[in-house]
Amino acid sequence: MLLLEENPQGGGNFTFFIMILLMFVVMYFFMIRPQQKKQKQLKEMRKLLGKGDKIITQGGIFGTIVEVKDEYFLVEIDNNVKIRVVKDLVFKDATELQQK
Repeated sequence: MLLLEENPQGGGNFTFFIMILLMFVVMYFFMIRPQQKKQKQLKEMRKLLGKGDKIITQGGIFGTIVEVKDEYFLVEIDNNVKIRVVKDLVFKDATELQQK
């Protein structure tokens, strides 16, 4: 014999589904979307960097771009000291910092 249980709350399952859906919507607008927007701005900033721009890497190295390649920048960090930095590791345009 199969017993079917009735839900005393009426639409409890539907309400639970709506609450979970609302939680994901709130999480998207407060966490995921702003992070995607920030990543997009960072990618655009990296595309606009060119020779002579001052940068900061994610490792905290300050330098000036000497040469731009497809995958990396050649960055001068001191007189006649140059390093290659992968474009994805450039964190900030330091030109704005020196103006302050």
